[in-house]
Amino acid sequence: MLDLFNHPMRLHADPSRVVVRPFHIAWQAVNGMPSRTERLVKAVLELSPAETRAQLAIVLKDFEARHWQTRRVFMTRYDEIEAQMGLDGSQIGDEKRQLIGAYFCHEYSYAAAALMNPSAVPHHDQSGMPKGSMRILMSLRAVGEGHISSVAFREGIITDTNDLVLAPEPPFCTAADAIGDELEMPEGAVTVYRHRDSTLSGTLLFPITKAQSNGLEDMRLTHFTHDDGSAEWLGTYTAYNGSVIQSEMLRTRDWREFDLVPMTGSAARNKGMGLFPRKVNGKYMMIGRQDGENIFLIESDSLTHWDEGVKLITPKYPWELVQMGNCGPPIELDEGWLMLTHGVGAMRKYSIGAALLDKNDPSKVIGRTSQPILAAADQDREGYVPNVVYSCGALRHGDKLFIPYGVADSSVAFAFVSIKSLLGVM
Repeated sequence: MLDLFNHPMRLHADPSRVVVRPFHIAWQAVNGMPSRTERLVKAVLELSPAETRAQLAIVLKDFEARHWQTRRVFMTRYDEIEAQMGLDGSQIGDEKRQLIGAYFCHEYSYAAAALMNPSAVPHHDQSGMPKGSMRILMSLRAVGEGHISSVAFREGIITDTNDLVLAPEPPFCTAADAIGDELEMPEGAVTVYRHRDSTLSGTLLFPITKAQSNGLEDMRLTHFTHDDGSAEWLGTYTAYNGSVIQSEMLRTRDWREFDLVPMTGSAARNKGMGLFPRKVNGKYMMIGRQDGENIFLIESDSLTHWDEGVKLITPKYPWELVQMGNCGPPIELDEGWLMLTHGVGAMRKYSIGAALLDKNDPSKVIGRTSQPILAAADQDREGYVPNVVYSCGALRHGDKLFIPYGVADSSVAFAFVSIKSLLGVM
């Protein structure tokens, strides 16, 4: 019998959570005429000191209490505009510079529509934890205006008695950003930095490259151990530009600096890639779903290049006949690699199951659940996309599995399950 405890806590979309983002106006001049950016800056520079002070006062009255160090944000944005336009800042007063910066920012409600599809890893700071407790870090998919997805984080503590306490969200949220952000979205890999005064629970990863312009979706975090024993936190996610998807990887060792790296190879054109937390038999290994229906095992000599794999698990039971996929990276046990799966059945109802892979040869499936361990039911069915439960990554804590999961693409719920009982129903 499955020993599963559903925690009463739920996280929901919250339109009051806002972040200041750069506002991009067409930069290039056309037919020799000044660009919109140049015209806007010129108009502000021509304001009298009194007009400048009055307009800045209106902006600060509306927004200063809603954001962290608003004036500094405006000044930082001004510096970026100055660098692009070749302005002489020494001839421009602070008030004008702040006002120019404000014209090139906008407020974005990043979780107004939905909060969903979490993954969890051990927090990098376990200091002061009593026996039986673990500090955790979760990534969550936050969906805001225009159905644009970004990655939010929450820190918390779990215990061996099924308790969960989340660190409070700070009143302000800041977006990690590139140094010297360009007026146009960059291409390829990019490095972004957490604001020096921001906690992780108050940090957002917002789309910054052209490939990401319509969203960063469904991050699957992994605490990865390299051959030399060093640790790195890696997160596979889907970058979406409005028409094309691309798998990318977050890489960080300190949770201050984040590399966002596009992955290459034929498998990287698909969603839902889940990385094993270490090499197996000298190879990096990934779970994927190249055909959108079955679960594949992929191996590579590179963390960021993934070609076609071998079919590992196909739909078998009624609750997974439409399609299958992983619910996060495999988790290492003495018994093998434990992998949560998702299945889609009649009426596009999602359920979460599990499979156990051989520890030395993950292409061998030792067992799988014939019934879901979690399924959309009762009040959990209603939401932005009905009848969905979905996780991007569970976490082992002692003899239990902590499973954060999205409900109806709208909210986040939490469950604890005994690993022994889970293996027992396979």
